[in-house]
Amino acid sequence: MFIERAANKYNEAWRWLLGFIVIFAGCQVLGGIPFVIAILFKSVAEGDMNVLKDEAGLMSYLPSNLSFFLLMLTFVIGTIVWWIWIKYVHNLTWTQATTSRAKFDWSRAGFAFMVVGVVSIVTTIAGYYLMPEDFIWNYNPTNFWILVVIAILLVPIQTTWEELFFRSYMMQGLGLMAKNRAVPFIVTSVVFGMMHIFNPEIAKLGYIIMFWYVGTGFLLGLFTLMDEGTELAIGFHAANNLFIAILVTANWTAFQTESLLIDISEPSVNFATFIPLFVYYPLLVLLFAWKYNWTNWKERLFGKIELPLDNNHQDSTFENRLNS
Repeated sequence: MFIERAANKYNEAWRWLLGFIVIFAGCQVLGGIPFVIAILFKSVAEGDMNVLKDEAGLMSYLPSNLSFFLLMLTFVIGTIVWWIWIKYVHNLTWTQATTSRAKFDWSRAGFAFMVVGVVSIVTTIAGYYLMPEDFIWNYNPTNFWILVVIAILLVPIQTTWEELFFRSYMMQGLGLMAKNRAVPFIVTSVVFGMMHIFNPEIAKLGYIIMFWYVGTGFLLGLFTLMDEGTELAIGFHAANNLFIAILVTANWTAFQTESLLIDISEPSVNFATFIPLFVYYPLLVLLFAWKYNWTNWKERLFGKIELPLDNNHQDSTFENRLNS
């Protein structure tokens, strides 16, 4: 019922298709303006306009905490754009756009956050003690605690925007247009992965690492469709990015932060790189499936979407059933 819940008389294909563009551009273009202004202000003040030609060096041009804050601010603006669009163009509420339940289930998001957070902390500690030569202790009290405040306040907004765009807006829109679940499941997962193609990790490790990002997209899509809501995906994504930002960074990763550890090892692709795909992710699926009693897998992931009437003429009975 999650995808069907977005069905109402403001459901024409043009609204969804235009929304894909507006919401994405609102985040990446409008949201990026503060970052560009900060870069320009510093470059003019220092008389160094050449920095604008070095895209790879832009993230390190500003102090790391300021750069991280401005990067996260992008998604705050993007979330506002998403909210305005779904409210005034699709006439949807937060609940209708994020879950099939009567209200957003924060306990589900919290459980996913807790599980992923514990795993992140344990694996980081294990890696540090098993291979201490690969890390530098980077703790600077002032810089670190400023980072913690920024990360706690803004990283969940960053990750939630991605879930609102891919697992909420794009999944509901594609599902209602295609009238099945397979299309949004596959398309949103692949597009989510491909959106990371310009991450510095790709340049360092090669395109094979895209399997990891696409696989993560399928995991989050599976969570959303099997659980009929975005709660688990939002909790997973928030914990994953938050603890990455706080615990460990490297000079070749997307997040450049004042984390506790800096990974100085030379990165390479091997079997361990894909452990999350083949071990960790399946275990998470089994855990959530057991806890939330998931059944009817084929229908929930690939089944048809049947609406009582044409999407443009939903009757009040169907509307009430969706909101119950």
